[in-house]
Amino acid sequence: MAADSGAVIRTTERDGVWIVSFARPPMNAIDLSVIVALGACVQEAADSASCRAMVVTGDPPAFSAGIDVKAVPAYDAATRAEMIRCINRCILQFYGLPKPTVAAINGHALGAGLVLALACDFRLAAAGSYRLGLTEVTAGIPFPAAPLLVVQAELDHDVARRLTLSGAVFGPEDSVATAFLDDVAPADQLVARAIDRATTAARASAYAAVKRQLKAAALERIARVVEADADPLLASWI
Repeated sequence: MAADSGAVIRTTERDGVWIVSFARPPMNAIDLSVIVALGACVQEAADSASCRAMVVTGDPPAFSAGIDVKAVPAYDAATRAEMIRCINRCILQFYGLPKPTVAAINGHALGAGLVLALACDFRLAAAGSYRLGLTEVTAGIPFPAAPLLVVQAELDHDVARRLTLSGAVFGPEDSVATAFLDDVAPADQLVARAIDRATTAARASAYAAVKRQLKAAALERIARVVEADADPLLASWI
C-alpha cells in the first residue's frame, strides 16, 4: 500500500481497511492530480490481497468541495479532455471496486465531492453545520458522463432532479440528506464507525458478487462511455 499517492491522496491502513483521505488543503478541491492519484489508489486496492475494504474521507474542514473552479477552467483543451477521461475511468474503477467502500463525510461535500460519496456503497456523515450539494449547475461545470450515471443510479429520480437542477446546499441532518446518507454520527466517532461498517461488510462472502449485480447496469453504461471515448463533454465543454 502506498502511504502517499502523489501527496494529494493519503492512505493508511487499519486491520485490512484502507482509509483514503483527500489531502489538498484548504478544501480538498479536485483537479487532475487528485483524480489521477485516486485512480491509482483504487487500482492498488483492487489488486491488493491485504485490502479488504476502503473508507474514504477528507482532511478537515472538508470531505471535498468538488472540482477546483479556479484551476480546471484554466486548463487548455487537451488537459480538460484528459481530466474528463480520467474522471470517467476513475469512477468506473471506484464504483465497481469489488470490495466494500464507505464514505466518512467529515465536512463540506459539494459537486464532485458529493458524487464520490454517492459512488461509495455506504455513506456516513458527521453531525455539523457544513454543506452538502450537487452544485455543478451553479459552479458552471457540467457533469461528465460517469458521475451523472452514478447520480442517476444512486438517487431517486425526483431527488436527483431537484438537487442537480437547483444546486441547492443543505446540512447532513436536513431531511433531503436522508435520501442518501445511511447514518449521521458525532464527528469524533465518524471514522471509527465507518471502519466498523466496512469491516462488517467485508465479512460477507458474497459481497463482491452482490455488489456487481446491484451496480451492473450503471457500470455497463459507464464502461461503454470509457471504451468508446464517448463523453459528450469532450465535444461541448472544451
